Parts: sequence; C-alpha cells; structure tokens
Amino acid sequence: MAKGILGTKVGMTQIFDEDGMLVPVTVVSCEPNVVLQKKTIDNDGYEALQLGFKDKRVSLANKPELGHFAKSNSNPKRYIKEIAGKEMSNFEVGQEIRVNIFEDGEVVDVTGTSKGKGYQGVIKRHNQSRGPMTHGSRYHRGPGSMGSIDPNHVRKGKNLPGHMGAETVTIQNLQVVKVDLERNLLLVKGNVPGPKRGLVFVKRGVKASAIEPLDPNQYIQKNDSSDESVE
Repeated sequence: MAKGILGTKVGMTQIFDEDGMLVPVTVVSCEPNVVLQKKTIDNDGYEALQLGFKDKRVSLANKPELGHFAKSNSNPKRYIKEIAGKEMSNFEVGQEIRVNIFEDGEVVDVTGTSKGKGYQGVIKRHNQSRGPMTHGSRYHRGPGSMGSIDPNHVRKGKNLPGHMGAETVTIQNLQVVKVDLERNLLLVKGNVPGPKRGLVFVKRGVKASAIEPLDPNQYIQKNDSSDESVE
C-alpha cells in the first residue's frame, strides 16, 4: 500500500472538464489526517504510518488513548488506520497529511463499506434466476434440493439467502478529477462505495506505477502559501 488519506463521502455531482465534457464525480471530504504513530522495522517488524481522522470528544476516549494521542499533540480521533509501505515514510509523528498528496488526473483506489440491504433471497443476492412458471413445475423462487441424496448435507459455499451488503468494497482505477486544497475536497470520477457521510479510504492505485517517497516539506510549503492567498 502506498500513499493514502481518510475521508468521508459527501455525495455525487457533475462538472465540466476543459473540453466541455460532462463528468460525474463523487465529492470526498478529507480533513487533514494526523500522523499518530510511525512504525519501523526495528520496533514493529514492518514500516507503516498510523493516521488519525476526524476529532471526537475527549470524554469518549479512555486514558490509554489520550496518552497515545498526546504523543502527536493532537485531539482524540474517531477513526484510525495504518498505511504500510515506504512511499510516506518521510512523514513524522504529528504532521498533517492533506489532499494535495494527490494530483489532478492521478489514478486511485477507493475503499468503503457498501450500503446494507438486509436479508435478501438468492435472486437478488446472487443474481440467480427463478424456475419455470408453467407445466406444473411448482418451482418458482424456491431453493430446490440441497444435497438430499449425496452428500446428505448442504455443500460448503452454496449460495443461499442471507444478509446482503455492508461489506468492505474497493473500486480500482478511479481518476482524481480535481484537488481542492482550500476546502479539503477530492473530486473522484465515478461512484465510490458507501452511503453519504460514510468513511472512505483513498489510496494510490495498486495497478499504477510506483513513485518515489514523498517529501513532506513541499506539502507544508503548499499549505502555507494557500493560507496566505485565502486571507
């Protein structure tokens, strides 16, 4: 896994590109993520960054959590996620990661939790088809035989009715149409998993070409210049 950032899905809209073509996009709000912990091979056996996203009330955090957040001089965070790999190894504890780690036109993968659809049958859940409706078949939407002769039990992995949705889903090879640093927004072409206000994780596409480790100093300079222009 390479560079990435946590955010929330705002919803979908549409914009026009430079050629005047209408592009459907999903707006992802990515408040600055704080580096809570930096894991190394010497101490932990692997390299990773632990990111914190979205503040929560101090009363909702216990003492061990407060001590952990104090090491990065940050408020208690509601969501925590690790990013393994060397691409963001130059970031240190306490630094912020913003949307400008991505560029317009970059290919990303977006992971989220799909919408839950409750208990569903096999026709909707597994895209199966119903049985014949004529000639006295008496089999329309029923499951039919499930191993009554051999092997006298339901075979493992058989598609059956059950809970549908609410699963971790990743959509690959999505394009970042626009990076709005001033409002901490990413406009991603197409749709992303999950409902509105749902947590999503945007990371560099695993099928995209690898790049060199990021230099956090260039992003800090960009942030400072953007603040001056806003004022």
